[in-house]
Amino acid sequence: MMSSSATSTNGAQSPGLKTYFKTPEGRYKLQYEKTYPAGLLHFAHGKTVTQVTLAHLKDKPTQTAQPSSSSLGVSSGVRSAAARLLGGGNGSRALGFVGGNGGSKSVSGTNRVGSLGASSSNGLLGNSNFDGKGTYLIFNAGDVILISDLNSQDKDPIKSIHFSNSNPACHAFDPDAKDGHDLLIGLNSGDVYSVSLRQQLQDVGKKLVGAQHYNKDGCVNNSRCTGIAWVPNGDGAFVVAHADGNLYIYEKSKDGSADPSFPVIKDQTQFSVAHARYSKNPVARWHICQGSINTIAFSTDGAYIATVGRDGYLRVFNYNNEQLVCGGKGYYGALLCCAWSMDGKYILTGGEDDLVQVWSMEDRKVVAWGQWSCVDSYWSAPTSDGTGESIVYRFGSVGQDTQLLLWDLEADEIVVPMRRPPGGSPTFSTASQSSHWDSTCPVGTLQPAPSMRDVPKLSPVVIHRVHTEPLSGLNFTQESVLTVSREGHIKIWIRPGSAESQSSNSGSLLSTSLKEKPLFPGKAGSTGYKQMT
Repeated sequence: MMSSSATSTNGAQSPGLKTYFKTPEGRYKLQYEKTYPAGLLHFAHGKTVTQVTLAHLKDKPTQTAQPSSSSLGVSSGVRSAAARLLGGGNGSRALGFVGGNGGSKSVSGTNRVGSLGASSSNGLLGNSNFDGKGTYLIFNAGDVILISDLNSQDKDPIKSIHFSNSNPACHAFDPDAKDGHDLLIGLNSGDVYSVSLRQQLQDVGKKLVGAQHYNKDGCVNNSRCTGIAWVPNGDGAFVVAHADGNLYIYEKSKDGSADPSFPVIKDQTQFSVAHARYSKNPVARWHICQGSINTIAFSTDGAYIATVGRDGYLRVFNYNNEQLVCGGKGYYGALLCCAWSMDGKYILTGGEDDLVQVWSMEDRKVVAWGQWSCVDSYWSAPTSDGTGESIVYRFGSVGQDTQLLLWDLEADEIVVPMRRPPGGSPTFSTASQSSHWDSTCPVGTLQPAPSMRDVPKLSPVVIHRVHTEPLSGLNFTQESVLTVSREGHIKIWIRPGSAESQSSNSGSLLSTSLKEKPLFPGKAGSTGYKQMT
């Protein structure tokens, strides 16, 4: 059954779906697709939701005869602006800012299935002298982690890593890793691995090569991993979120054996921090909320970490101080996803209420909202160049309705709205302020959801059906947009102006740095789209 389904899906473009969509800056064209080989997945396929991590390897190791975890060279030239799926069993929403988000190294997981056992198999790639330079897509489907070459038009992956007793649920890549272990993988069983991506590409064997194993067999926490992220500028530190509302901090430099001696949590509804008694991993436990943490996301500079959960709250913490800064409630049900703007000024959230909310870190409150049927978000957070042009933030969303939505948020329009009739267009004024805007929220306060009448409403600039299956992820690169279905199918859409360069150099989809050309050619009126650096 799974084999025939995969075969039909891997075929030609489904009828009724266009191979392009139009935006204010031009036409995006479907370049090619990625998926898993037909017949690869087993009965466990439906138990996880596919997420994608972009990984850019720049330099070949100086020694290839005996690859070591410290011999890798990686580059930060490509930063994933991928949308994150939040809460596998809770729905499928994802949000993201265009152009890259250094704090977006998190994805969410799904249901727990048994304990761990890992092996790898592939017949397409295995060479100890392999020059891994390039950009790769890492995605999970069923009980498999798959690795594809983003610059290749081949649908099938070049590497697959199978997990025998538990499904991979989340993963993250660190382009600045110093010791070679740059890839994290979290499982439904709670187990966590750190590995060298290049070593996996070089290996021809049937095991996960050179892996460091954390929380083995769920000895510290046996609930499923729902999110995993490297700490930006954290010198090898990473965090893992679990379905029981706990978040653990690990350090690669310390013993991988677990320290399960954390005290009992007295109040499940309150935030609390406990540190390990011994110099072992995990080094700390943060109890965030009662119920599952659905997604975690770091700000680009690593100063703040945002979480959203089953209880419907966004929480933003000062990571170094281990303190709650702000947060608030969604309108209905769980919050499923969150994403930072690159300048750290705004946070997107999306959830079961079918709304996307824009949170201001300066005001510590919701400053805009939009209606979607489902979302996964990512932004581009440009900086002003002193020309007096209005700043526009572009973000995208995908979800279960199979549609891609693109939104523009103009910073100059985020001002106090006047009271207006329900359903009317928002008007803006410095007078007639509602209670939502009257005072600044105190630090450490979780707010109730504001009245929709008191907050400006956004409308998407693009709505386009891109898949036949529910969507779970969205990634932005310099030259393309990637849409990801829950079932493991990925489409790469080339940005306007990039198709011509691709025809002359088909092997360089991500050959340029994010700084080499603007995200959006041209201007819309007096508004300038400017890329964050």
